[in-house]
Amino acid sequence: MTWCLAHLIRILIGCIGEAAINGKEIPGCLPTPSVRLSAPFPEKRQRKANMTALEPQSINWQVTSNRQAHRTDRFSGQQLTVRRGQPFSFSMILNRSLDSRDSLGFVASTGPYPSESARTKAVFPLSSGLSRGGWSAQLVSNKDNVLTISISSPANAPIGWYTLSTQISSQGNDFVQKLGTFILLFNPWVQEDGVFMSNHAEREEYVQEDAGIIYVGSTNRIGMVGWNFGQFEEGILDICLSILDHSLNFRRDPATDVARRSDPKYVGRVLSAMVNGNDDNGVISGNWSGSYTGGRDPRNWNGSVEILKEWKRSGFRPVRYGQCWVFAGTLNTVLRSFGIPSRVVTNFNSAHDTDRNLSVDVYYDAYGRPMDKGSDSVWNFHVWNEGWFVRTDLGPSYGGWQVLDATPQERSQGVFQCGPASVTAVREGDVNLDFDMPFVFAEVNADRITWIHDARNNTQKQNSTDARSIGRYISTKAVGSNSRMDITEKYKYPEGSSQERQVFEKALGKLKPRMAFGATSARHLEREGREPSISGKFKVTGILEVGKEVNMALILKNLTSDMKTVTVNMTAWTIVYNGTLVHEVWKDSVTISLDPEEEIQHPVKITYAQYEKYLKADNMIRTTAVCQVSDEAEVVVERDIILDNPSLTLEVRGAVNGRLPSQPSPTNTPKPQSSSFPAERVRDLGPASAKWMAQSSHSDRNPCFW
Repeated sequence: MTWCLAHLIRILIGCIGEAAINGKEIPGCLPTPSVRLSAPFPEKRQRKANMTALEPQSINWQVTSNRQAHRTDRFSGQQLTVRRGQPFSFSMILNRSLDSRDSLGFVASTGPYPSESARTKAVFPLSSGLSRGGWSAQLVSNKDNVLTISISSPANAPIGWYTLSTQISSQGNDFVQKLGTFILLFNPWVQEDGVFMSNHAEREEYVQEDAGIIYVGSTNRIGMVGWNFGQFEEGILDICLSILDHSLNFRRDPATDVARRSDPKYVGRVLSAMVNGNDDNGVISGNWSGSYTGGRDPRNWNGSVEILKEWKRSGFRPVRYGQCWVFAGTLNTVLRSFGIPSRVVTNFNSAHDTDRNLSVDVYYDAYGRPMDKGSDSVWNFHVWNEGWFVRTDLGPSYGGWQVLDATPQERSQGVFQCGPASVTAVREGDVNLDFDMPFVFAEVNADRITWIHDARNNTQKQNSTDARSIGRYISTKAVGSNSRMDITEKYKYPEGSSQERQVFEKALGKLKPRMAFGATSARHLEREGREPSISGKFKVTGILEVGKEVNMALILKNLTSDMKTVTVNMTAWTIVYNGTLVHEVWKDSVTISLDPEEEIQHPVKITYAQYEKYLKADNMIRTTAVCQVSDEAEVVVERDIILDNPSLTLEVRGAVNGRLPSQPSPTNTPKPQSSSFPAERVRDLGPASAKWMAQSSHSDRNPCFW
């Protein structure tokens, strides 16, 4: 009996000791011994534990709470994604309690060649207080063997993928152990960050909104296209970060490139190059030919997500095809995913100045035919982006909205990239500043110079200068609504004002001092000539629809008290929205007599058979008339028209299960019509409806599908 009792006590002692050492709960089914045989075991365990090197056992990244605090919880997945300049917390379970003889620190690193001197690597200790300026780790709590730690990053740290490691010195052993990875983004909620945006509603619109509107069309027919930016959808943030790792800068010098990702100015410029595929196997291949064999018609994209996923799926080869609004919609996705506030902007009658003289030259022959002469052009509309950030390189007055344009138009520093160009600098004519200021200034404020080419002696003479037609109705989606917001005054002073001309001459003087304002300036020679004795304009008199005859009228008016005889040469060409001529489809020549101060309408009819074969997906036709009174300068009249596609009416019979997808709608209920874009994606705002275009001289009209 005595032996049995002693044997039972030994079993109990063994169980208690094992449980104490392994941290397991003592089984409740065994009886608790009445003797204190287990007392020496905890003391022995403590002595042995203190002789064990400190090691992390597991990490709780507190992903849900961190993502909510950093406003990254809308990103798909459970990757820890945080914003710079703001602390995040995690819990670390150790193999034993931390004591005074242990040293615990951390290493945060990014890029393939992390370096403390380049600020792509930071080594910092665990401390009891929060330090400011650099990386730091604060001990929030220390309970048993569980530490809760708060990590803070500087508000100017490079963005991207980071590795966090712990650096431990314990019991004579020094080692570094990787804890995990996280993504660090820009932080427009923190004032110290260069992308800080103080207005809450604007932050929500320009960072958190994942769908929007892009404006298209022409000055007298503005429409809008719905676009899914989709920056929070599954895999998109990873793809956007990989764009940086495929850039020419990264391939040439990855260490420097990663270090410069702290600067939104640098990141924006790199992205403007990488979203087009011209130099570096970027995201999208542009195509304005009207033939899209081997790819997709740009009008068939309705968002960035499919484009970005296709780029990755294809092994990072450019996706075919895009045009300006596709480049801008995709760049907007990347900027917002990184935390840079951004918006899509459309400029109507956008100049493409190739020779930095702040003018676009347009040529016609004596018969009214537009000539593909010279490299300048005027686009019916052009779409780019604005990103919001400081310009430490220029000074505080030039911060705020910056133009970034991913459409490949002209090379900048040898690469198809554009911006960032300060919108404030554009308005003030500071074209000597970085980046690409002359080109952006000309897009919104160039003079349009018309030339008449004489084929007999291969010469041309300047016909007229138009200082007001370039840069009209510059548009973006309004904050918190689907209304159009006109931001033209952000880019330039009112057309015709003395300030606007002074800024233009200032800009011209900075580029070409000899061409600055003066009585003998070549730009003002035409003012010395006689004013024309007639005026002309085209007026649409019928329905503009593909498959139907185009009916217009050339309205000529005698501005004098003398009789005038006018020789008129007219042509019509199909064109692409960027001004590219496709094919002549109609021409006519007439001689018209005008009594003093008489106004007449001469009919213009272009049949479907004439334009059918040559109409491109833009559905655009340019009509031109060169009108001449003997011994006077020619008067050139031009108008671009857009034809609707035939209407498509869908009738739903019976009950509909589920909810139809919503579309951005103006305040008024839209009336279905057709479009050169898919009809479900485009709405017509009418020719400068009063609600959205207060400065327009066009008649008001309710919004409708374009």
